Amino acid sequence: MKETIDLLGKILTNILTALYEPFGFSLLLSFLAMFFYLYAYEPTAAGKGWKKAIVTCYQKFKESVFFQKLFLLAFVTSMILFRTLLNRNLWMNPLSDVMGGWGIWETVNGEQKLTTECIENVIMMVPFSAVVMWTFEEKIGNAWEKILWYSGKMAFIFSVSIEMLQLLLRLGTFQLSDLFYNTVGGVVGGLMYYTMMRARKHL
Repeated sequence: MKETIDLLGKILTNILTALYEPFGFSLLLSFLAMFFYLYAYEPTAAGKGWKKAIVTCYQKFKESVFFQKLFLLAFVTSMILFRTLLNRNLWMNPLSDVMGGWGIWETVNGEQKLTTECIENVIMMVPFSAVVMWTFEEKIGNAWEKILWYSGKMAFIFSVSIEMLQLLLRLGTFQLSDLFYNTVGGVVGGLMYYTMMRARKHL
């Protein structure tokens, strides 16, 4: 019982820390991403000053549900990138632990230590895939097979991209366990989105 409580406490602490540390940075990056989106697709206020750009962004956020979804997607994505790439130290050998950790216990200097990395990798991708499905719900449809397929595929592609960048930039280690658990998290996020979508239709 004590081990379970310690595990849940460690998971909760790590999740809250992961949310707290990059919150301000992710919020700022999301606003910048939305400015870029408006400039690229709706340049009505381009070149008219920051005040006009901010007003246009606010109006678009208030009027367009799709714009709100994109903002949330940019926020979630930047939170993940901060956790996996932007706040990492350089590693001498990114291929030092290719298989990675597959359980909640790891052996360090002959001692068993509790680790929540695998659980965190699953949880990290749940909101990402759910928000992606919600943002592009009209293109994906409402069939559960397509939702689970696309959510798993998007999570896998995103995870592979992160792992390859970690390898090339030496910002962490390339691990197959991360790919697996991130993909599982993506499927879980797709399942949660489908469940919420079905519940919303029955209200």
